[in-house]
Amino acid sequence: MTYEKHSARLLNDYPAISDLRAKAKKRIPHVAWEYLETGTGEEELIRRNIQAMQEVTFLPRFLKGDLKPDISTTIFGKKYNAPFGIAPVGLTGLMWPKAEVILAKTAKKYSIPFCLSTVATETPETVGPHMGDMGWFQLYPPRELELTSQFLDRAKQAGFHTLVITADVPVPSRRERTKRAGLQMPPKITPKLIWQGIKNPEWSMATLRRGLPRLRTVESYSTFKSMMSVGAFTRDKLGGNLTWDYCKEIREIWDGPIIVKGILHPKDAEKAIEIGLDGIVVSNHGGRQFDGAIASIEALPEITRLAKGKIKILFDSGIRTGLDIMRALALGADFVLCGRAFIYGVAALGKYGSDHTAEILMGDLINNMVQLGVESIDDLPKGLMNSF
Repeated sequence: MTYEKHSARLLNDYPAISDLRAKAKKRIPHVAWEYLETGTGEEELIRRNIQAMQEVTFLPRFLKGDLKPDISTTIFGKKYNAPFGIAPVGLTGLMWPKAEVILAKTAKKYSIPFCLSTVATETPETVGPHMGDMGWFQLYPPRELELTSQFLDRAKQAGFHTLVITADVPVPSRRERTKRAGLQMPPKITPKLIWQGIKNPEWSMATLRRGLPRLRTVESYSTFKSMMSVGAFTRDKLGGNLTWDYCKEIREIWDGPIIVKGILHPKDAEKAIEIGLDGIVVSNHGGRQFDGAIASIEALPEITRLAKGKIKILFDSGIRTGLDIMRALALGADFVLCGRAFIYGVAALGKYGSDHTAEILMGDLINNMVQLGVESIDDLPKGLMNSF
């Protein structure tokens, strides 16, 4: 059955992303929930991201008649049906087996981009046939440029056309709650996981059909295919070495748009412009890396002031609603990426979940634009009350 056959009921039962979040928490094992939901340290940054977002307010105008907002947008020469896409999330299959395929199908259906992570649990070759021409690929840069070339060639051959380089993971963060929950990277079967699986039978049955989550893109480069060997390879070979010179080298290899993700400082935005990158993502990694960082939405206005028109500005971290998307666009973002919101949907509703998330976010964005009194994304900044 298609999502459309269930959409009316689902929109009544789960009208908001927060409803999907609550359903997901009940439906997946505790270890999977902790991986998805948590940050690091005292997790103040996750709270700051949301609180700072809520402090962005508007002054609406009325008596404008029947407004019909157009939320389509063009970025990197390609038109999308909405100004947001699906952010890369690592170990996605832990939250729901074959989640990446479900997300890719939604991207194709709604004409929004889906960004596949290097450390996803499905390969570019598996996801590619389902995404149409909506594919973006996220790179955790390998320490060896030759390995980088192999990753990028696989992504290109599978149909991914836009590259997102993650900059804000110089080392893995501590993520204390995931350790307390018993998560090991990569995951392995333990008595604790077995017990959690028993308590979450739908997740367990789906996982049994697909197999325990594995870093399938990465494992093909590991000498041994054991989870321990793949984990060691990932720690030793990926990340920790990214520099602007490395980005220049990738610029020579990749012939499509290149975005660097994880920018908070205006001078880093200026450097991205200087070396000829196509876009930046203003992001603090969803509050998962450095608990002492600024909220992403607080960093956006100054970066917009310095970089708008010189480079495309994307935004993520703290997005939970269509109103949040509107806030980021009003403060200068050209495009928004949503991570947890889409994973909540898939974890809550399986194959219908990411379609439902897209419907919620699109509907909420359109509704709030009408409430504000605008029909165009370009008119959003005129309604702002504050911009920090």
